[in-house]
Amino acid sequence: MLSFLSRGEAYCDGVSRRQFLTIGGLAIGGLTLPNLLRAEELAGTKATGKSIINIYLGGGPTHMDTFDLKPNAPKEYRGEFKPIATNASGVEICELMPELAQVADRYSIIRSIRNMANEHSPRQSDSGWSENSLRSLGGRPSIGSVMSKLWGPAQHTSYGSAPTFVDLNNWTRPGYLGQMHAAFRPDGTGRANLELNRSTTVERLDDRRTLLNGLDRIRRNVDSSGMMTAIDSFTDRAVGLVTSGELAKALDYKKEDEKTLDRYGLGSKMRRRSTESFIVARRLVEAGVRCVSFSWGGWDTHGQNFQSMRDQLPPLSKALSALILDLEERGRLDDTIIMMSGEFGRTPRVNMGAGRDHWPQAAFFFIAGGGMRHGQAIGSTNARGEVPLDRPLSLQNVFHTVYHKLGIDANTISLTDPNGRPQYLVDDRDLVRELV
Repeated sequence: MLSFLSRGEAYCDGVSRRQFLTIGGLAIGGLTLPNLLRAEELAGTKATGKSIINIYLGGGPTHMDTFDLKPNAPKEYRGEFKPIATNASGVEICELMPELAQVADRYSIIRSIRNMANEHSPRQSDSGWSENSLRSLGGRPSIGSVMSKLWGPAQHTSYGSAPTFVDLNNWTRPGYLGQMHAAFRPDGTGRANLELNRSTTVERLDDRRTLLNGLDRIRRNVDSSGMMTAIDSFTDRAVGLVTSGELAKALDYKKEDEKTLDRYGLGSKMRRRSTESFIVARRLVEAGVRCVSFSWGGWDTHGQNFQSMRDQLPPLSKALSALILDLEERGRLDDTIIMMSGEFGRTPRVNMGAGRDHWPQAAFFFIAGGGMRHGQAIGSTNARGEVPLDRPLSLQNVFHTVYHKLGIDANTISLTDPNGRPQYLVDDRDLVRELV
């Protein structure tokens, strides 16, 4: 059994974001690529053609210094930054994000998210639920895991089948759906599984498959259910993914030209913090993946909040705007929903350490693409950014709307938990009508 340690950060609650992942026959590594494809096929529902890129801002980003600035509030509330106009009428954002200001007609900002759980956990951005909901059963499933359960694999005319759900940073969870619907994580062993061993040629791989077929011939001859034929099919698809190398190619963002890399802030002429996940997400969606999730940055700014914003907002603006334009130019923006959120907002009043503390009473949600109505700020908070004033919405309203755009009716569809009970995808099932 093999274990490896993924990198992470410690938040203010003292909980380390470094997590162990165990590889072995009794753990997640026991889910081989053929098994993953087989599990997805069992779902059997047609795809709608839309994909998701879900971006998690771990630590809880401040709403007051990003998308909901209050320039007329007292100094101890408004902070150090000024709002700038965008290309969407009446919508203003932080001056540190000029690139995003130029594409505001392609996205919407919900400024009135309410009733967040005060917890350092990605589960809310992953599912719309608190990490404590159904915790004894494994918790609520990620939106990507729901897509895996209901849909199965994406069919792509060029690449065959791609995994339904890819998690680039190990932050999502399948919840009570179990590991059969966990995301594929292309790091460590997961990435190695997408490439042939250097000592193994395609011809040698074919020889091994021939040997396996010979050993299974007796069972195959007495199999009346057709199960062995099905296993052959899944194995062939898995081998096809590996030997084609398309998914591995999609993960290699350095294959992009220098102009595109510069656009995202990744070129040799740029000295920005790493933003490769944005361009990798676009490449994976093009390769047929339905849901790509990744986390970016560290937003637990109890101290030195404004310096942190100066460090993080410019590269976020550059990479996120590049992703939006890149998808649009490739004709994929209307078929790709970009979601971005964090655990909660942060205190409107600046603390003694030039920071902002946890504030679950109000937060923002960023959403782009997906064929929705954009170029708007939905809802508002009061003059000091303390509580929603107009159009208060929950995270579940947003997830319900996203499910709706995916063609999944959260009013009627339920999943069965390990105790045999039906569970709805969300409880707060009012659409964000402004988007649809």
